[in-house]
Parts: sequence; C-alpha cells; structure tokens
Amino acid sequence: MKRSYIYLSIVLAIYALFVIVFTTFPRSTFSPLEKRELATFPVLTLDNIKSGEFTNKVSEWFSDSEPYRDSFMAMSMIFGDNMKLRFFNIPQSNIKFHAATKGATPDEMGAANMDDVEQFTNTVNADDSYKKARRGIIITGEGNNVRALSAYGGGPEGGVKFAEACNEYQKVFGNQAKIYCLVVPTAIEYYCPDAAKSVTKPQLPTIKAINERLDEGIIPVNAYSALAKHVNEPIYSRTDHHWSPLGAYYTAQEFARVAKVPFRDLSNYDKKVVHGFVGSMYGYSHDIALKNAPEDFIYYVPRGVQYTTTYINYKLSKNFGVVGEQPETQGEFFYTYPDGSNGAYCTFMGGDTKITHVNTSTKNGRRLLIIKDSYGNALPGYLFFSFEDIHVVDFRYFSKNMKKYVEQNHITDILIQQGIFRAYSGGEGIKNFITQPDGTYSKKTDIAKDDKESKRKKQKSK
Repeated sequence: MKRSYIYLSIVLAIYALFVIVFTTFPRSTFSPLEKRELATFPVLTLDNIKSGEFTNKVSEWFSDSEPYRDSFMAMSMIFGDNMKLRFFNIPQSNIKFHAATKGATPDEMGAANMDDVEQFTNTVNADDSYKKARRGIIITGEGNNVRALSAYGGGPEGGVKFAEACNEYQKVFGNQAKIYCLVVPTAIEYYCPDAAKSVTKPQLPTIKAINERLDEGIIPVNAYSALAKHVNEPIYSRTDHHWSPLGAYYTAQEFARVAKVPFRDLSNYDKKVVHGFVGSMYGYSHDIALKNAPEDFIYYVPRGVQYTTTYINYKLSKNFGVVGEQPETQGEFFYTYPDGSNGAYCTFMGGDTKITHVNTSTKNGRRLLIIKDSYGNALPGYLFFSFEDIHVVDFRYFSKNMKKYVEQNHITDILIQQGIFRAYSGGEGIKNFITQPDGTYSKKTDIAKDDKESKRKKQKSK
C-alpha cells in the first residue's frame, strides 16, 4: 500500500509540474525544428465566438505554442528514432549504370540519346537499410551519412502537359530561339536502397516519355546521365529536397554542351562553404537523425567574368500571393549565409519571387531565358561564361507577356526546366505565359508556406 502512495505521489508531482510549465511559462512563438511560425492567440470578435472559431483557435494556439516545444519534440524524436523498425536488404556491390546494347560507356553518356539510357541501379549505400518517417520520407544511412529521400509515384503516363508546354514554345518561338527541355530527377533515383524500391517508382520512364512527346527541334538536356556519372560525389543534399550546387554544375555543363556555348570548369570558381547546414527534409520528416548529421553546403562563385544582376521583385500579400512589382533594382546574385543557416539554398538570387536579369562580360550574342522551379536556381551561376545575358523567371510567378519579353530582350535560347515532380503533373502555367497580358499576378496560396520560409531565410542571410 505504501508503494502505491509513493507511486501516486510521483505521478501527481509530475502532472503538477507539467501544469505549471504549460500554464505559466512563456509560450513559444517560432519553431526552428519545424522552421515555421507557431500559432498566435486569436483576436476575440463576436463573429468568431458565434461560429465557434475562437475556441478552436485558442485550442490550436495552446497546443501549438507550448513552452519548450522544440525540446519536447526533440526528445520524442529521439525516442521514436530508437523505436522505429528498420528494413534491411542484402548489400550488393558498388555502382551500376546500365547503358543499352549499343555499347555506350559512362563517359559517352553525356552525348547519348535518352533512348540509349537504361534505368540506373543504385547500390551506393553501404547501409542498405531504411526507415519510413513522417510524410512517407525514406531515411537511409547511419551517422553522418544519413540521407532523406522523397518517394516518387509517377510513371510514363505523366508529363503530358509539360511536354505540350514545351511544344507550344517551339511553335511560337522556334524561328527566333532554340528551345531546350530539362527534367531534373530527384535523389531517390540514385540513392534508394534496394529494400525500399517497393515504396517508390523509377523516374527514367517519365523522363523518356516526356522527351518522346517533344516536337522536332526541341533539344532535351540529358541531366539523368550527367548526374548518374557522379553519384559517388555529393551531387544531392542529404538533408534537403534539392540537389547540391555540384549536381547543378554537372547539369549546366551538359546543357552548355548541347547548346554549343563555352563552359568553364570549377578551377575558374571560388569555393564557398556554409557549414552545419540542415535542410528542408528535417522539417518535413521530423527525423532527429537528420538534425544530428548536418552537412556542408558548398557553392561556387565564378572568377574572371564581370556581371551585374538586376531584379524585379514581386510585391506579396499577407498570404504570399503576388499582387504587384517593385521597381527594378540591382543586387548580388550570390547571397551570403552564416554557418548553421537552414536557408543556404537561397544563396542563388535569394529565392523565387522575382525576375532576374544577369548581364555578363561574355559577348557572343547568346541571350538565355531560364523558366525554372527551385532546382533551377542553382544553374545560372555556372553559365556566366556561356551567355552575355541570362534571364531567370519562376514558373509560379512570371507576370509579363512572354512574347513581348522574348522579343524585347532579344532572347536566343529558352531553357525550360522542371524537377520530376513538377514535370509529371504541371506545365499549364508555363504555357499560359505566352498569351497572358502584362501585369498578370499569381494569387495562389498553395505555395505560400514555402515562400514565407524563403523570405524569412533571405532576411536572415546577411
């Protein structure tokens, strides 16, 4: 009986401690763990009392802004990480990259047609086990080699609208500019453990299907092979959903080859490093193993070429929809982030919500327009030796009429780039640029969260 009283006293004391902490200690306002602003106490109005929204918002605020929120979450993650079931497969040999029976070697893959490329088979990971985290993210590797991967669920039936958009650009601009199509695979295509193959699908069938739907005259950029040759190098971030600047370099090199423009190797660049980088996959997965395995974010700044960068930044609403444009202004192409910053990928142009124009000292009459998603942010910095003008627009925000923009800026080359997820299901917006009037602004809010994070990271960059 005495033991029961002791046990009950301990439980009541712990409960009382939690009550005191959660009701009297300062509330949390921002979560570095989840990289977001936490809920705030709602404004009391007659309408939200009648609708019941006020009490719902109070409940959301109370649970979302609890004191020491991240500390408790980190403890929960550590416990969950130790309890998670891991799936194993028998490790195999090193790396396999299969070419078709035409006998192409890995060094010739850059020049190969996509028909000559077979599915990449990954056996890079020494630890061929994995676990599934929040949002279906696959965590593989151990210690400082841990890597987060997003499963891909598409197939060859996708990418129709994206191919149609590229074809429309060929019809409208083919007589005045070369059109290039670039689909970027994600890291899981090269680093997925064999044991996890059942939870994802290969990306090459989608890329091949897109290229097969392209009209004559459009030039596909074979990023798939360019990246596959370098899988033993850090071409993708381990903790972020993007590729690394090195992966973008090898793809830019392939693009320059097919575009027949000059290209300089990395000996012409200064290497910059942001230490202690932990990217977006930590916030998405809530897996503490990523937090405990920060990486170096390495990017490259060109030497021996002069360039000026001009921006037209968009005005954003409180929901981060685009409502207008700010006056044209000059700025830095490469933003500087301190060690430990989780916003290092915003190094390039500071984010997406803008039109960028880079004028270089390379005078060859070639003027490039890049229509991109966030993967494309890392590409332009490797092309300052290749084009005298580079214009960069994001597929979510472009506010002008594309016909006028191409004509006014004397564009000679148009690179349409999308990551595999966007290419599989998108393309309509890119096509609409051709006919939309100047001053067409995006009111979409489905990307507001990412934009808010990008803006916050930019403000903390310098």
